[in-house]
Amino acid sequence: MSHSSNRASLSLVDNVICSFDRALRSLTPRTQSMTRPCPQAQQASQVELNEQEKKHAAGLMRVNHSGEVCAQALYQGQALTAKLPKVRAEMEQAADEEIDHLAWCEQRLTALGSQPSVLNPMWYGLSFGIGATAGMISDKISLGFVAATEEQVCKHLSSHLDKLPKEDYASKAIVEQMIIDEKQHGTTALDAGGIVFPKAVKSSMTFISSAMTSLSYKL
Repeated sequence: MSHSSNRASLSLVDNVICSFDRALRSLTPRTQSMTRPCPQAQQASQVELNEQEKKHAAGLMRVNHSGEVCAQALYQGQALTAKLPKVRAEMEQAADEEIDHLAWCEQRLTALGSQPSVLNPMWYGLSFGIGATAGMISDKISLGFVAATEEQVCKHLSSHLDKLPKEDYASKAIVEQMIIDEKQHGTTALDAGGIVFPKAVKSSMTFISSAMTSLSYKL
């Protein structure tokens, strides 16, 4: 059962506690429960990456993991301040589905001998604040922000397919499935009543995400 079906009737204080619990689990390694197995390319077990390739792949997957941490925070912030129960449920359902991505990226980072970004607590706090603010303004803006964010994420993930080492089939399999899911989340947000953000707003979002990408790749 998803968290959304359980939280709809909770008080504000209870929802805050649930959000805090989700934050801890998003930022603490090996605490996410996958609902789907990690995507595995058939060729993955046959390929051994060299150290340079592992380091580069780990940097990219660390960025992807940080992006999923931001997604969790964004959805939790929006769910906390959403005005309509249906919109709150949409945010919670999306967050539940994104947990798989978080767990998959963490699993791949471990396999590459690396770890998540040390900056994730900061990314979580910033994203939670943005999500909560969008939710307070209006549900249409909140859902529109989800759609715009997912559009940016899909572009970002698609670029990683080209940047990952040619034979890193395991990472590519994860990223490919993430792209499918993110596109669906964006479509769902628009269908639920989200507004389409203007190009200027999307451009500013791209600038902010570029800063996160650069830092998380290294740290």
